[in-house]
Amino acid sequence: MKRMVWLVSLGFVLVCFAALPASAGMTGMALLTEIQNGYQKTNDLEAQFVQEYSGKMMRIPQKAEGKVYLKKKGMMRWDYRVPNQKLISNGSTLWFYQPEEKQVFVTDVEKVLKEKTPLAFLAGEGDLRRDFKLLNFNEAISQKEDHYVVELAPVEQNPMLAKLVLTVDKKNYYVVQADVIDSIGNVTRTRFLEIKTNVGLSPSFFQFTIPPGTEILQMKEPSGAGGK
Repeated sequence: MKRMVWLVSLGFVLVCFAALPASAGMTGMALLTEIQNGYQKTNDLEAQFVQEYSGKMMRIPQKAEGKVYLKKKGMMRWDYRVPNQKLISNGSTLWFYQPEEKQVFVTDVEKVLKEKTPLAFLAGEGDLRRDFKLLNFNEAISQKEDHYVVELAPVEQNPMLAKLVLTVDKKNYYVVQADVIDSIGNVTRTRFLEIKTNVGLSPSFFQFTIPPGTEILQMKEPSGAGGK
């Protein structure tokens, strides 16, 4: 299943996009607290995204782009322009639709939550400070002088997510880039652009009607990073 697993493992980062007050002498744990507080104030958001997946067994990275919409209670919608596909959750059902293959993979969101992916954060069941441990924090590294960079690792071992690196804009405290590294070193990098929060997205926007003639398949529960 193309990209499904690492899409889900990235989704939670976007809920951290509420603007935060400036803070002098920011520390790694203080930044996590501000991100968590920002999440609690964010009901929904939309953003453009660009993704790149670099696998250990791949010579050429996979690239994708599109627009993402998120709403509390586990609702999300990833509309991909390249490649043409959609990942939609209404909070209880998750659909991964590939129109060119005329296939849709379906599963219960609860099954994904059992795997303790960061989707739990989307559903309001996660906490950055509780579920992750701080590995490293830099106010400026290489060409990221205008950003905070924080490296995290999940408290509970997860082959899908060995390390998470967040790049946070110092001016507005938006998460502008998220790097997810799995247990074998595959990297999914997502950049976020044109972020808008609390835009009033309707729950009906996160419903999906399966087109006639589409093959319906049950999505396998995640058992590792990346993959199909």
